[in-house]
Amino acid sequence: MSEDRRAQIARQFIESIPHARALGMSFVEIGEGVAEMSMPYDTRLIGDPQTGVVHGGAISTLMDTCSGAAVIAHPANPGSTATLDLRIDYMRAATPGQALVARAECYHITRTVAFVRAVAMDNDRDNPVASATGAFTVDPAGPGS
Repeated sequence: MSEDRRAQIARQFIESIPHARALGMSFVEIGEGVAEMSMPYDTRLIGDPQTGVVHGGAISTLMDTCSGAAVIAHPANPGSTATLDLRIDYMRAATPGQALVARAECYHITRTVAFVRAVAMDNDRDNPVASATGAFTVDPAGPGS
C-alpha cells in the first residue's frame, strides 16, 4: 500500500471518531509512522475554571488519537489499531487560550504490537506540556479480517 493511501486511511479513520470531531482535532501532518494533530483551545475543555487550563483528559485524548494515527500510517501495519497501554507524563499546565499540538512517532512495530512516542505542546515548542509512550495493537490479518 502506498504512503499516500496509508495516510488517507489513517485520516479517514481518525476523522470518523466522534470524540475527535467533538474536540476539534485536525491533522497537521501524517506520513510513514508519524502523525501531528492539533486541537484548538475550547472553554468546554477547561479543567480548572480559576486558571482556564485545559483538562489533562483532553490532552491525553489528543495524544492517544495522534499515536493511533501514527500506527495506522506505519508501512509495516497492515490494518487498524487499538491502544493497549499509554503512559503520559504531564510536565506543565498548557497555556490557556493556546491550541495544543501532538506529534507522535511509531518507532518500532512487531507482528502484533506497535510502540509509539508522543509529545504535546502549545505555542512554547521548547517546553512540552506532556510526553507519552504507548503500545498499540497491530492486526496481522489486515483490514476486513
